[in-house]
Amino acid sequence: MRKTVPVIGMACSACSANVENKLNSIEGVNEASVNLVGRTALIDFDPSRVSLMELKKQISDIGYDLVIDEQQCVEQIEAREWILLRRKTVLSLVFALAVMCLSMGFINVGGHDSANQLSLILALACLIVCGRQFYLAAFKQLKHGTASMDTLVTLSTMITFIFSTFNTFAGETAWGAKGFEWHTYFDAVTMIIAFVLTGRMVEEKAKDSTASSLRQLMGMSPKTARVVNKKQPVEEDAHGEMVPISTIEKGDILEVRAGEKIPVDGEVTWASSFMTDDAAYVDESMITGEPTPAVKRVGDKLLAGTIPSQGRLRLRARQIGEDTALAQIIAVVRQSQGSKAPVQRLVDKAASVFVPVVASIALVTFVIWLIVGGIEDFPQAVMSAVSVLVVACPCAMGLATPTALMVGMGKAAERQILIKDAAALERLCKVTALVSDKTGTITIPNKDIVDFTRTTGMAIDERETLKPNASAAIKKLKKMGIEVHLLSGDNEEAVSYWARHAGINRYKSGVMPADKEKLVTQLQKEGQIVAMMGDGINDTQALALADVSIAIGTGADVAMDVAQVTLLGNDMLSVPAAVELSRKTVKMIWQNLFWAFIYNIVSIPVAAGLLHIFGIDFQITPMWAAALMALSSISVVLNSLRLKFMRTI
Repeated sequence: MRKTVPVIGMACSACSANVENKLNSIEGVNEASVNLVGRTALIDFDPSRVSLMELKKQISDIGYDLVIDEQQCVEQIEAREWILLRRKTVLSLVFALAVMCLSMGFINVGGHDSANQLSLILALACLIVCGRQFYLAAFKQLKHGTASMDTLVTLSTMITFIFSTFNTFAGETAWGAKGFEWHTYFDAVTMIIAFVLTGRMVEEKAKDSTASSLRQLMGMSPKTARVVNKKQPVEEDAHGEMVPISTIEKGDILEVRAGEKIPVDGEVTWASSFMTDDAAYVDESMITGEPTPAVKRVGDKLLAGTIPSQGRLRLRARQIGEDTALAQIIAVVRQSQGSKAPVQRLVDKAASVFVPVVASIALVTFVIWLIVGGIEDFPQAVMSAVSVLVVACPCAMGLATPTALMVGMGKAAERQILIKDAAALERLCKVTALVSDKTGTITIPNKDIVDFTRTTGMAIDERETLKPNASAAIKKLKKMGIEVHLLSGDNEEAVSYWARHAGINRYKSGVMPADKEKLVTQLQKEGQIVAMMGDGINDTQALALADVSIAIGTGADVAMDVAQVTLLGNDMLSVPAAVELSRKTVKMIWQNLFWAFIYNIVSIPVAAGLLHIFGIDFQITPMWAAALMALSSISVVLNSLRLKFMRTI
């Protein structure tokens, strides 16, 4: 059984790695993949061996939560979490500002000692009220031998708080009596909490934007439907009753009026508009991409989420709930956004050891400062170690891939291009050859000719015509460096005619399914990365063998089941658009990873004080380390969001 389950409480790549590793270690779970940006876990498990409740319990033990109750609204839970995060962020900034004013002498409370003691109280309040979530999560993770960004925040703030508390009451005795300068760092404690929470809040808002395409699809599903009569023929003037969509059953007769969303997949039983008494016009652009409203008469199929633009109609419910085409599209998009590209697997392995490595670097930094500077540099050693703990950011690395993938796949869905998994998106950018079927793939039946009968020996079928923008799409693909092959079982004259009109130089007629498979294999042996595009059962062998398989949404179900990419509309420009989007998304992933790694490679040594070796008296303080850490995560997410505004074919 495969199920996508929302996960609450993840903040960085180490968090998602912890949840994923825990799920995969549970007996009865075949495979689990956790998406940090989508905040979901795609779990393949055996219900006879482990229940969702048991999975929830084990994930709760390590500091996170699975939402398994379908009655719970994930959006409401996330909305409450967002409000709580915003309140904590604002309060932490108030604490930080107050402590900073005290430490800099802007507020006079009767002396240095009084200012330190009041700062201690405010910092402690900030830790308890605003930072409690970090400590609880870190404690739960510690019990199970795991770590995350919460661990780094906990270590850095607790070390700084304890050291500052010691200095508040014993600083003069321990350091002043020996002639050493001493300080408290409560401002750093509160600023770390404030900056981390601020970064997390902005990051959550930005991550929320990456999922906008999925929410847009989900928003196409109506919540209510007008039932005219339960499974019985109806009179034309019968009155309908609005009921929740969950109460609809197969066979129910529903009425939909102009501007209302069709609630389920069904079959027209009656239609009328001001233009004709036996038809209505339905806008299906959100599903098929076709801009012209489709004419619907008795017996025609209707899809959930589409909207009558003129007239009104009645339909008999055929597919309801999760069986509708829209629900399946949403499921594919959700699953694809939750999948992982091969590069993400490497990043996850790096993230799983990142926190222990950073903690070790911080410890080494502390020891080296003590060895080089002696006890006099003890405060500097502590602050340097804390800066290393704070500035290190596994979040940026963890967000680099999934944020770009979610935006890219969401943008593809808006173009009526469904990409089933991240691996397919990553491979699509490498395609060098496209093998395409003809009939139903680059050509469609000519509906303008309704009484034409093809006679034996006729070379070209005049019911057939090129799909919209077919020649323009082929031209774009060639410009991208992709060679196009056209294969068809049709006769030589027909295939050459359509190949010429589409602008395809490589074609072959009279082919059998095995011949398509043979060409794909041959091209792969030549070193080509091959995409196969088809719409029928006879294409499935080649589709399964190709590096990337592309199915036409109007084709056979078995072809769409095999395919990794499905084109819902008839516009052939979707093919080069998919390739271009893949290239831009993969480029964005590598950009994000480059800057995330560069950030850590540069900032950690500077925070440790490495520049002092070269005589440069500059070092990142804990307060600025927190700001830089938050900024690195935000920058990765914002960079990925640029994909939403990039022009595609």
